[in-house]
Amino acid sequence: MTELRRTLGRWDLTAIGINQVIGSAIFLLPADVARLVGPWGPLAFLVIGLLSMCIALCFAEVGSRFDRTGGPYLPARVAFGRFVGFEVSWMMWFTRVTSQASVVNGLALALAFYWAPLAEGWPRILLIGGLTSVLTLVNVAGVKQSSLVVNLLTIGKLLPLALFIVLGIWFVDPANFTPLPSVTREQFGTTALLLIFAFGGYEVTGILAGEAANPQRDVPFAFVMTLAVVATVMTLTSVVATGILPGIADTRTPLADGAALILGGGGALLVSLGSSFSMAGHNMGAILNASRSLFAMAENADLPRWFARVHPRYRTPVNAILFTSGMALALALSGSFVFLAAVSAVARLVIYLAVSLSTLVLRGQPTSAEMGPALFTTPFGIVIPVVAALVSFGILFGATSQQLAAGAAALVAGGILYAIARRG
Repeated sequence: MTELRRTLGRWDLTAIGINQVIGSAIFLLPADVARLVGPWGPLAFLVIGLLSMCIALCFAEVGSRFDRTGGPYLPARVAFGRFVGFEVSWMMWFTRVTSQASVVNGLALALAFYWAPLAEGWPRILLIGGLTSVLTLVNVAGVKQSSLVVNLLTIGKLLPLALFIVLGIWFVDPANFTPLPSVTREQFGTTALLLIFAFGGYEVTGILAGEAANPQRDVPFAFVMTLAVVATVMTLTSVVATGILPGIADTRTPLADGAALILGGGGALLVSLGSSFSMAGHNMGAILNASRSLFAMAENADLPRWFARVHPRYRTPVNAILFTSGMALALALSGSFVFLAAVSAVARLVIYLAVSLSTLVLRGQPTSAEMGPALFTTPFGIVIPVVAALVSFGILFGATSQQLAAGAAALVAGGILYAIARRG
């Protein structure tokens, strides 16, 4: 049987993780957070970044025990059984596909600022269809090619942010960080939930372990490095945006406005380009990771073997890639993703909680043909997995009734799909 090609290194995996976390939201978030907690915003980014690191460390520990494609699906499956593992992987695939549909529509709207016809009609359809087709073909052509494109797009989105931070730090006015307002429990909870979602996406880092050269060592490295880079970039971006914009809470585009302030019109254009690279990179990574979720379930007989077909020449999961892109394109053109995106709250809860708890469960289990020894262990015993589980539960308490209902419906749909697949 043709197998996937193992060519990814630790920095490839890291770039894939960073690419999925830093999306278009970072270009808007500093203002959103400032409207909730004022000048406390940079500290909020830092604190939630550290809490997210607790969850990432759990992903790193369980990821060091597996060398196959699947990510959180594998530890959840071993720790809690096939059905729980399936639901975790199903929710991973579901959220990546709806996110891809949402982001490609956002890209069309962003580019429509420069050419209005892209916002609707045939120009919009051609842009969405054309971009999805190109990214799909690159994914089919090989994981190394896909990784190279992700790396370039990740650099394309990080460079404008780095320039904004390095140049903007000289224009920061300390007076913009005072006075520090009192923050209510409700404001804190809303901000924390917003940022937990903003830091999300790193969970995809281990999905491609089956195509990594040394997965049990490189996957933990990639998880830790992804969160370290993301937390640093997001926190410093918030510091600079807050420090140079005295009315940051009143703007809808804080980074574009800040860049225009220090660099003129060229700075605003640079931020717009970075945002476009960010959205394109997100969709490239979404296809790459979502298709591997389908492949992993089929490889373990939890979905029909059709999804596990590997291209004989390119050694990529071609059927899983084509199916994933087809579904995302259909959602993007129909607009159905708007409601389905509400599933992401429950999906994050299911994925994060499953990994946090499986970290504890798998520590007491012997190695097997399915699972090797942990080559990385989170420090401080059970403290970090427990904190990670509590942070995961925090998503549940902050979710709206619509998000809970949509998430429950997605879980039920996954259960029905699992029953059909197992029966078949």
